[in-house]
Amino acid sequence: MKACFYTLGCKVNQYETHAMRHHLEQNGFETADYLPGETGKCDLLIINSCTVTGESDRKLRQLLRRCRREQPEAVLVLSGCMPQAFPDKAAEFKEADIIVGNAARRKLADLVLQFFNTHQPIVEIPKHDSTFEELPIGDMEGHTRAFVKIEDGCNRFCSYCIIPYARGRVRSRSLESLRQEVTTLAAKGYREIVLVGINLTAFGQDCGLTLADAVDTVCAIDGIERVRLGSIEPDYLTPPIIKRLASQPKLCPQFHLALQSGCDATLKRMNRHYTTAEYAALCKALRAQFPGCAITTDFMVGFPGETEEEFESSLSFVKEIAFARVHIFAYSRRPGTPADRAPDQVQSRVKAERSRKTADLCQRLASEYAAGLIGKTVPVLLETKLTDGTVHGYSPEYVSVKVKTDAPAGTVLPVLITGEENGECIAVPAE
Repeated sequence: MKACFYTLGCKVNQYETHAMRHHLEQNGFETADYLPGETGKCDLLIINSCTVTGESDRKLRQLLRRCRREQPEAVLVLSGCMPQAFPDKAAEFKEADIIVGNAARRKLADLVLQFFNTHQPIVEIPKHDSTFEELPIGDMEGHTRAFVKIEDGCNRFCSYCIIPYARGRVRSRSLESLRQEVTTLAAKGYREIVLVGINLTAFGQDCGLTLADAVDTVCAIDGIERVRLGSIEPDYLTPPIIKRLASQPKLCPQFHLALQSGCDATLKRMNRHYTTAEYAALCKALRAQFPGCAITTDFMVGFPGETEEEFESSLSFVKEIAFARVHIFAYSRRPGTPADRAPDQVQSRVKAERSRKTADLCQRLASEYAAGLIGKTVPVLLETKLTDGTVHGYSPEYVSVKVKTDAPAGTVLPVLITGEENGECIAVPAE
């Protein structure tokens, strides 16, 4: 029986899709990715949803309708954050035969077999409990680096975010479970592990551990050459933790430290729990322990009430920090959050112009950071063979690198950086 998966959203969702695939494979299913318009007939189609914005929900509804048209005979499963955050809306998704929340993924195989027996719609959306979901991936087919989820949930309640309702409160993975999964991945040839979570820096908050304990555990495993952190929040990244992290030579010197805004007034309306001064001090502390590290971030424009003066202040802060890379996005209303009900919503044309202006600055910053690597020898994890005969990969700082080599994907190759083009480094194999 063939089960196909389509994933929307973040790296945590990608990990969880692989976990569900592994779960079904253990129960006798053949699995594959679903490519709309290209995949042949499948018996079971699972959509792992995201609900971070209202636009995410609109795209999900479109995808459900398309999948039902393309796979009229398949059993269609809707899983993930959307049904978990809004269980009262489950009846609206008439295209889906089975609707399963984030807290019931371990039941997926049983629910599918139940549907085949009864042919009656199933809705299974229990509330999150206080324990971390143990659902290992086994493999990450198609990836040269493996994402490993170590934390779920968030206690922050930012004013624009629905995720605490979709994910529940902070729950951390046990170090033994983490050790077992990464040991398995190392045996399968993975050389880089990316630790991910909904609020990664909150790892251990519920059990007396810290993020440094998770990093130490993974770095100690034979065969793993690089450990990278996914998106992190400024909370809980204290000087003692940073010092411990710096003691691990396998930890990649790249920190995706979520900013959202460089204006204190906007941060307060967002219900973010830090100031720009505290954020700048954290960046200084990271650079002191990791000289030359890349600090990357998420940056939102057009949050409700953001004036032109506030935007310019925010942009100046981005320039001051000198990020190596910035993910820019315009605020998108998310029904069910305080920000959706806030006055002074910013017009779309204004958000578009602010996005463009931010992108121009951030492209310059990315080029400046990449140019700073010229003349250095760095290890690059090779990923993709390109049509021009080069291979694309990433440095420990997560800078994109192109190098001409016959080495296969998955190899960590020492290269000499010889040039930079639009934030990407050009390199040759090191002698």
